[in-house]
Amino acid sequence: MSSSHAAAGIGGAADDATARETTAPDVATHDTAMQDATMRDTAAQDTDAHDAATHDVASAAAGLPPDEPPARLPGARWLRVRQQLAELAKFGTVGGVAYVVDVGLMNLLRFGPGELLGDKPLTAKVLSVCVATLVAWLGNRYWTFAEKKRSSRARELVMFLLVNAGGMLIAVGTLAVSHYVLGLTSPLADNIAANGVGLVLGTAFRYLCYRYVVFTGPAPAR
Repeated sequence: MSSSHAAAGIGGAADDATARETTAPDVATHDTAMQDATMRDTAAQDTDAHDAATHDVASAAAGLPPDEPPARLPGARWLRVRQQLAELAKFGTVGGVAYVVDVGLMNLLRFGPGELLGDKPLTAKVLSVCVATLVAWLGNRYWTFAEKKRSSRARELVMFLLVNAGGMLIAVGTLAVSHYVLGLTSPLADNIAANGVGLVLGTAFRYLCYRYVVFTGPAPAR
């Protein structure tokens, strides 16, 4: 019995030693895995912090709050809307000034002091339109679309004149359809066609062409 107990004790001790030897690598492996996971978490946090800092700098440069991405901010969208509305307001103002110059100069040449072109209404109108067109080009180039003006003024002016000719053709075409095709020949119908519908369509055509065809120079670096 003593020999059996001794043998059992020796066997148990051997089993315990073997178990400890088997468990030790598992513990070491587990510790290594935990360290790797901790390092990965730390690296991810550092990356997130770097991205957040980069976003804050970009937002500050754009004049936006740093707590949200610019794409998600309603303010960024409204800023673009306000810019477009401001552009439209400038375009309308320049067009209004050009219209006043056109009408005023024509009447000044015909009925002003000395009546320089009193008996030449067509000549007076051609001159007033030319001056008004030049005023419109300068106003749009240096104010409405100042950030997108071309480096070549001559080429830009030629395109500007072609676009204005297209706008005039739209107004004349609207009048022709109303007067000759639809048979609406009253003075009121002619004015609605030429100075109402034709003017609106021609103005929309000019604005779109100014924005996307004429004034398409590179925006200045910010």
